[in-house]
Amino acid sequence: MNTRQRNFVVGLIVIGLMIIAFFGLRTVRAFRQFHGHRPPPPFAGEKAETDVDLIRDWMTLPYVSITYQLPRNLLYETLQIPPNGNERKSIRELNDEYYPEAPGTVLELVKAAVRAHQPPTATPPDTAVPAPQVEP
Repeated sequence: MNTRQRNFVVGLIVIGLMIIAFFGLRTVRAFRQFHGHRPPPPFAGEKAETDVDLIRDWMTLPYVSITYQLPRNLLYETLQIPPNGNERKSIRELNDEYYPEAPGTVLELVKAAVRAHQPPTATPPDTAVPAPQVEP
């Protein structure tokens, strides 16, 4: 193998290692940012989520609005923030930006707004069997 071929092979190996390092670092970064499985929002006509305790600070306001089938601007009005520029920010990011002195405020306000706009749950009918009547 002459010098030119050797330099070519070494160059290809170096380029390959650079590609591996680049995508390896991207994978590590993505893994660190992964916060668990995110359920998809319901489709049109599908039943909305009702458990408010499932709302997390990684969610965005449009995601919560779709998942819990709320009016689009309700959460922005509740937080008194403009929707423009805040659609892609998570609840945590909005809290850091608008309420930095009170951690968790945005999450609690969002949960309260969702609870306030959920339809009341129907209580199951009383299924107790009446006691038998005893004749004297």
